Order: sequence, then structure tokens, then C-alpha cells
Amino acid sequence: MQLPVPVMTAGLLLLSNVFMTFAWYGHLRHKSMALPLVIVTSWGIAFFEYLLQVPANRIGYGYFNAAELKTIQEVISLSVFAVFSTLYLGEPLRWNHVLGFALITLAAYVIFKKW
Repeated sequence: MQLPVPVMTAGLLLLSNVFMTFAWYGHLRHKSMALPLVIVTSWGIAFFEYLLQVPANRIGYGYFNAAELKTIQEVISLSVFAVFSTLYLGEPLRWNHVLGFALITLAAYVIFKKW
């Protein structure tokens, strides 16, 4: 059974963003690691992000246009980051973060609405 394009696209982007978030921010819990090691490790993690992100965009393009694909990616990225920063980094989400994320979600609505 083939999953619908939106489900496949969003699912792959969700998984890719988990890898991306760890590649970009995971090292912040390990400040004692040497920077060159952090960079190489981040590149290694980012490789897996690209293995998911490139097919997600390839599958989704045509059903979604490029602006819509980027919007989906940004909303997913912020959602993953909010969970990551709270659970992994132990940083609280403040009201202004939530409001800012909500405004970005509102922007996504504007992009996807058929005017």
C-alpha cells in the first residue's frame, strides 16, 4: 500500500528534522568536546538528514510547490526544535517563543490558503 504524498513528504521531513536538530544543536550538551570532533560528528549526522530530506522534497514536489515544501519543513523544524530544546537541552519554552512559533504557523496558513 502506497502512502499518500503529503503523508510521505511530512513523515520524511519529520524524521530528517530530528537528525538535523541533533546535528545542529545536539553538541550543545557536550561543551567539552573538541570543536573539530563536533563538526565531523555533526556532518555525519547531517548525512542521514539528507538521506531523508532529499527524497521528501523529491516526492513532495509537484503535489506541493517549492514555497509550500519549505513552509512544511520550517513548521516541522520548529516543532521538533521545541521538543528537543525542552527535553534534550532542558530549556523552557517561554511565552514569547510560543507566540513566535504561533505566528510562523499563521504564516504557513497564509501560504497554504487558496486565495
